[in-house]
Amino acid sequence: MKQLGPDAMVRQMHKMGITSYVDPVVSLCVGSADLSVFEMVSAYNTFPSGGVYAYPMFVTRIEDSEGNVLARFSQRKRAAVDTRANSEMVSMMRGVVDGGTGGRLRSKYGLKGQIAGKTGTTNDNSDGWFIGYTPRITAGIWVGAEDRYVHFTSTALGQGANMALPIWGLWMKKVIADGTLGISSEDVFDFPEVGCSGFDAAEYNKNLEEYYFD
Repeated sequence: MKQLGPDAMVRQMHKMGITSYVDPVVSLCVGSADLSVFEMVSAYNTFPSGGVYAYPMFVTRIEDSEGNVLARFSQRKRAAVDTRANSEMVSMMRGVVDGGTGGRLRSKYGLKGQIAGKTGTTNDNSDGWFIGYTPRITAGIWVGAEDRYVHFTSTALGQGANMALPIWGLWMKKVIADGTLGISSEDVFDFPEVGCSGFDAAEYNKNLEEYYFD
């Protein structure tokens, strides 16, 4: 934040799908913006998508009573994060699960495979967050109240790792157990790892910019 300033961060947030007004202040780097779960999940989904933001869709097609397709809708995408920076972000957020505040996804809920995510806790333990993703699915959990005076009395109880992450862990266990969803603990991120040899990040990003559009 000191090097780039808050305006650059706001521009990047909007590139990743944040539509709410964000006040360009230095405290953004510790999470001062008040955003919806919808915005946060759609923005985080950029990371497992290789740095490409995909506009969320609610309807993919419309059919009549006889099954005839009346309309189809395609998803709009755009390059949002430099590929190497995106890979580094995924690597760091995998560290949250493998050895950080999200570690109980492994130790308590027994989740295997590649998982990345981030816990979050607001002032006075009023809000607890966990947004996590695998190579094929992204989901976010918020626990709190409309009135910020409603809060836990201690971080031991009210941090995101304690009041939001368990919901994500239980839900993900059910997702993986349901074989009809196509989500498996064997899924892997299908973009280049940070520092791999023979990878031209500049050329890869150039191709993304040419292919994806607003």
